[in-house]
Formats: sequence, C-alpha cells, structure tokens
Amino acid sequence: MARRAAKPEQQKPESLNGWQQIAAFLGEPVSVVQRWANDGMPVRRQGRFVTTTPEELNSWLGKESGKPVHVATEDSDLAAELKRGLSFVRREKPAEKKSRKDLNH
Repeated sequence: MARRAAKPEQQKPESLNGWQQIAAFLGEPVSVVQRWANDGMPVRRQGRFVTTTPEELNSWLGKESGKPVHVATEDSDLAAELKRGLSFVRREKPAEKKSRKDLNH
C-alpha cells in the first residue's frame, strides 16, 4: 500500500501583519476589522502597517462578548474547544436558573 506523506505542521502565526491577515483570521471583511480597531480592538500601528497577535484578538473578543471566545483555525483542537465551551455553559446554567426563580417570585 502506498503511504500518504504527512502534512507539514503549520505553526500558529506569532503575529498578524496587515489588515488582510487580521481580517482573514477573524473571518470578517477588512472594513469591519478597521472599524473594530477604531473602537478599541488591540492593534499596533507601525508606520502605515498594523500588527496584532491571535492571543490578543481572542482575549479582546472574550472581553467584548462577556463570554470566553476563541477563533478556530485549521490547527485548533476543536474537541478541546468544545469541552471548554460546554464547561462554560454548564457553569452558567445554575446561575441562570437562580435568576429566573428570583424573577418569578
């Protein structure tokens, strides 16, 4: 049997350089990403260029939404992300039930 060549490991980008890379990482158009940057998204301007890191963007998205957020990439461990998300939801459910009981009484 012929063996398939293993895919080379893709490393996470340490930094995202330029509006195109940042927009591609977030899955949004450049115009939206530029508006978010004006509203406080963490980017560093180096002359006419902008840079940021995936970690900074994930942290900022989590703060903006009030819930833990992580942008899934090709090399993300989706099973681990699913477990993390389910854990968050399970912790939130008891608090949600308590607040509903308070509203009904």
